[in-house]
Amino acid sequence: MKKSIIFLGILATSIGLSACSNNTTTSSATNSSAHSGHEHHKAAVADIREETPGADVLPQFLKNQPKDMKLVYQSVAKNRELLEKIPCYCGCGMEANHKNSYDCFIFKNKRNGAVVWDDHGTKCGLCIEIAAKAMLDYNRGKSIKDIRKDIDEKYKEGYAQPTPTPSL
Repeated sequence: MKKSIIFLGILATSIGLSACSNNTTTSSATNSSAHSGHEHHKAAVADIREETPGADVLPQFLKNQPKDMKLVYQSVAKNRELLEKIPCYCGCGMEANHKNSYDCFIFKNKRNGAVVWDDHGTKCGLCIEIAAKAMLDYNRGKSIKDIRKDIDEKYKEGYAQPTPTPSL
C-alpha cells in the first residue's frame, strides 16, 4: 500500500504538468469553451462502459493503458466514500452528467458487487490529477473536508465549472 501511495504522489505531480487546464483567470463559460477541444468533452456520450464481476477485476479498456492508469482505477474503486465528495473540474458535469470525481472512473456499482467502469478518466489528465491528489492526501491523513477545500480552491479559476457535488 505504501508503494501505491508513493506512486500516486509521483503520478499526481507528473499529471499536474499535463492536465487539461487553462491557467488563466477567466469565467466558467470561457473555461468550458477552452476545454471544448479535449476529445472526452465532445465525446462524453461515447464513453466506454464495461462491467466486471467486481472492483478487483479491471475492465478490458485498461488493457493497453500504462500501469499508473490501472493503479488509479484500482485506487478509485477503493475510495468511493472520498471521491463521491470531491468535484471534478474538467467539464464532465455538464458534458457527461457526472456528479463527482468518482463518476469519471466508475459509472455504477451493482448490488451483486459488479462494477460498471467508465473510460472517461482515461481521456483527461485533470480527472486523474484530481482523483490522485485527493486519494494521496486522504492516505496521508487529511480530512475529506480539507481535501475538498483544497481542490475547490486550486481549481476555482481557469477551469470548467465543477461537477454538482453536494457541499460538505
